Amino acid sequence: MADRILLYISAAADLVLDREVLGRAIVEIPTSLGWRITQTPVAEERLDLEAVATADVHLLLMGADIRAPVGAEWWAARRAGRLPTLFLKQQVHHTLAGLVFIRDLERYADWRPFVDTADLRQQVLAHLTEHIVDHAAGYRISPDESARLRAWRKQQVTDKKSVDERRGGAGASSVILSTERFTPSEGQLVGQPKSEPSPRNKR
Repeated sequence: MADRILLYISAAADLVLDREVLGRAIVEIPTSLGWRITQTPVAEERLDLEAVATADVHLLLMGADIRAPVGAEWWAARRAGRLPTLFLKQQVHHTLAGLVFIRDLERYADWRPFVDTADLRQQVLAHLTEHIVDHAAGYRISPDESARLRAWRKQQVTDKKSVDERRGGAGASSVILSTERFTPSEGQLVGQPKSEPSPRNKR
């Protein structure tokens, strides 16, 4: 049983906008589950091989070129018996190394083409929603929530939502908790009214 989905996103620096958009879009899925989103490390960050090996969903996004961290994440997933879902950006000039990597991975799974960030966002949200519905028992999803997810996924197929490319900052790894399943040990939830002090404490 799980209350949180571990999502791993493999993507090189040329797809930083796509990573950020996906990181923000996850909260739109109408589920009571929380999320732990781990992404290809940037700068001097260490590769989280445990997250690669145990991810509930692993997305590999391919742009113009293949970079060392993404290739390492692919082979770490394969050694763990996992098969990432492959997304290939269209209408870009792929490097020779990139083309070799694309052909090598075709032996394991089909690439899902996407034309731009909005297209990728739409496909990924539908894919994640389908994953939750398919594993409803393991995630303890109620019939009502499952029906709500199916209806929402159906809407995503026709909803061509634009993407604000000016926003950013969500390209790093993050944790998103649902207030339906997780109660904070301290602090206060956003939007929750502050509790009034007791009368004897007022001055």
